[in-house]
Amino acid sequence: MTPRRRILVVGAAALVVGIAMPLVVKRVLNLVWIFGQRLCDAGVPGVSTACGAAGSVVGQLSLLTGLVVLVIALVGIWAAGAWCLRPVSDLAGPIAHVGPQNLGYRIRPRGNDEMARLARAIDDMMERIAAGYEGQRRFAANASHELRTPLAVQRTLIEVGMARSLTGEQLELLTSQLLETNERNERLIEGLLALSESDQGLRARLPQRLDEIVGTVLAGYQERAEEAGVTVQSHLTPRVVMGERVLLERLVSNLVENAIKYNRPGGTLTVTVGRETALTVVNSGQVVPAEAVAGLFEPFRRLARDRTNHSGGAGLGLAIARSITQAHDGLIAARPAEYGGLRVDVQLPKAP
Repeated sequence: MTPRRRILVVGAAALVVGIAMPLVVKRVLNLVWIFGQRLCDAGVPGVSTACGAAGSVVGQLSLLTGLVVLVIALVGIWAAGAWCLRPVSDLAGPIAHVGPQNLGYRIRPRGNDEMARLARAIDDMMERIAAGYEGQRRFAANASHELRTPLAVQRTLIEVGMARSLTGEQLELLTSQLLETNERNERLIEGLLALSESDQGLRARLPQRLDEIVGTVLAGYQERAEEAGVTVQSHLTPRVVMGERVLLERLVSNLVENAIKYNRPGGTLTVTVGRETALTVVNSGQVVPAEAVAGLFEPFRRLARDRTNHSGGAGLGLAIARSITQAHDGLIAARPAEYGGLRVDVQLPKAP
């Protein structure tokens, strides 16, 4: 029986009892009084003395009857409440045993009553928790793998250097490779720290000129764009958003760096700060399949292995960009650009 029906039954029973109980009590007291009167009128020896105190006896009997009715009512209310809440207690038992080892457990209720809707909501919550837990597990595994590879390379290079004497040219090559591997580790750890910081939210929200931030970032990447043979085009409309300047700079830097890194020689990079869409970054790189775009925002997710062999990236750029955008109560979306490459749109709330 559903909780609603249980409550309806209890309410109806309480209504019937509430109406009938005074009548029953009154009837019992009347019978006692009539029986006492008959006993007194019978002239039984010794009863006449008791009949003189009949009024006090009736009063005490009324009080005792009231106490008995109160006790019965309390016991009935407690039992009715336990009976109505039994579906909740039945649901609490299985939930109490859910943990990391059995996140796949689902209630899968039948029907469409209140408890069924509650159970479905719990199942949906468990789906989200399981997805988040799996994402954290996958993130830790990927981070361990990303760190293990360069550390293994460093160890190999050091063992090679210790195993034999090296010429000056070989030593220079070895140290340059060690330095390159170490720089990759630094970028990876820096990216992980930035991702952790942005996931914690903003410490303060202040008005920031997004167009000025974008202009500063583009000026810093101008030389790198020229080295890559990429032409930078900017359309910066004045726009003020609420947030942290350091995180906004990191957001723009990651998008611009990715757009340059995965571009082609002779390609273009177009950055726009607009009135409707806060920030748009479009590059003219290789063709990006539409079904692969959503996965690019996951940590350590890359479109193709050959995109990163020469880049030295850790696969955290777009993941950090998404986390920073969400910390600013914004939305970030990407789609394949018209002539190859990727278009990223960032929506940020305007400052009041």
